[in-house]
Amino acid sequence: MAKTDPPSPIEHDISKNEIDTFEAVQKPGEEKRGRDKAAELLNANERIVVTPEDNKRILRKIDLTILPILLAVYCLQSLDKTTLSYASVFGLIEDANLNPKSDQFSWLGSIVYIAQLVMQPLVAVLLVKLPIGKFIGVMVFVWGAILCCMTAATNWGGLMATRFLLGAFEAAVAPAFIAVVQMWYRRSEQTNRNAAWYAMLGVVNILGSLLTYGLGHIVSDKLHSYQIIFLFCGLLTVVVAIPVYIFMPDSAMEAKFLNHDEKLIAIERLRMNQMGVASRVWKWEHVKEAFLDPKTWLWFSMLTAVSIPSGGISTFGPLIIKAFGFGKFQTILFNMPFGLVQMIATLGGAALATKFKKKSPILILLCIPPIIGIIILMVVGREKSHRAVLLAGYYMTSFYPGISPLIYSWSGQNTGGDTKRKVTTAILFVGASAGNILGPHLFTPAEAPLYSRGLRANLALFVTIMVLVLLAVAWITVLNRKHAAMRTQMGKAAHVVDLSMETNRQMKDADETANAELGGVGDKAFDDETDLKNEDFIYLY
Repeated sequence: MAKTDPPSPIEHDISKNEIDTFEAVQKPGEEKRGRDKAAELLNANERIVVTPEDNKRILRKIDLTILPILLAVYCLQSLDKTTLSYASVFGLIEDANLNPKSDQFSWLGSIVYIAQLVMQPLVAVLLVKLPIGKFIGVMVFVWGAILCCMTAATNWGGLMATRFLLGAFEAAVAPAFIAVVQMWYRRSEQTNRNAAWYAMLGVVNILGSLLTYGLGHIVSDKLHSYQIIFLFCGLLTVVVAIPVYIFMPDSAMEAKFLNHDEKLIAIERLRMNQMGVASRVWKWEHVKEAFLDPKTWLWFSMLTAVSIPSGGISTFGPLIIKAFGFGKFQTILFNMPFGLVQMIATLGGAALATKFKKKSPILILLCIPPIIGIIILMVVGREKSHRAVLLAGYYMTSFYPGISPLIYSWSGQNTGGDTKRKVTTAILFVGASAGNILGPHLFTPAEAPLYSRGLRANLALFVTIMVLVLLAVAWITVLNRKHAAMRTQMGKAAHVVDLSMETNRQMKDADETANAELGGVGDKAFDDETDLKNEDFIYLY
């Protein structure tokens, strides 16, 4: 690590006051400007060269501290939400006196996402203003306690109330995780990290199936099988919330696992993201830009389109398998390969997108297996002799979870400005929540075993996603040309090497000071400017 002018060794002496600048009260002019907290720590004028060795060392420390927390929490959230689908196999519909000919069970799947939709505006504000680590810890504890309370819900009204509260406190988790990844990782690293925690959906379908299989065999005179499932998962979540609160850092500036020098490296290596770290200042001009930016609504439409199949299949998946002629325990076990395919699609899609530095072709590729799988489920009969083909078709639909994390990463990597990023993420989750609300209502138990209406709708939606991806590529191409023209007008180079997308190995051959010498490229990285107003921002497709 060294200042670019003049170069100095890694042993550069950094004063305590310099490190703690971010904790000081802002001057009136600084507060008005609302610069990123990282700029305060770097004293605005410091330009650090991060060597590949420094980058690798700090990245490893970040991964070992941040990723385990993200993986554990999202695994629990996924498990807690899918307890409903597992409980349906173990008699929830009958024991809670739900009307199988109505959409009461569908509403139990949707109510969580209604709560998440309602909470997104508040979540966006809280993620900007509050310390994110402590915020996540509190949310995890509360939703775990609520899941424990679901044990006492024995009718539709009680289940609806507790499921709504569960969704309200889970609403912050995924948006917070996207924010965490953006504030800790270079753009070249973000896709794989987002995919890692999102892949916990697949882990849950495997381990959750085994867990439910075991819990379902417990015989109790006082508790139904589904109540035991709720209680166990809720208590586990409450226990995990404690270390999350203690060990999850609020930002790189406040991370206890990094020393003074390492904090500077952790922040400086994010400069070419052009996205900043965290400002803790709410800016209404960012909100306006987020709503007027066409990119926002392209991501929104994609998330809505993929979340409708997600909501339907996640809620009715076990029932779809059961309709193939399997018993309840066979149904749970046959749901496990679905989770394995989910993991392969999510992690594999992210790896390909990282390797080729492009999201759009991988998104289109991930839409193809679900389209084939849905067609199989639509045209093949439900005779027992067709079970193998039907299962193969069902497993092919499970490629869809690989789509969502790529969209979140694609959006996050193309959005600058702290408030704008949080608002854009909130808008995306409104779309995702709306899709998950609608999805279960395309399937009803009365339509078993074919579920024709839901399958037809899902087929059309995956085709729609492919069209939306192509539209997004066209718009991003236009924006890059506009920014190149802006740089030329300001005396900068039209073509800028995007170092934020370089891997650690590629950095060995890259001149890290190249962009810094091209007329101040990167100077606005920590000014909390939006992507549209920062001419140095490079859009990715």
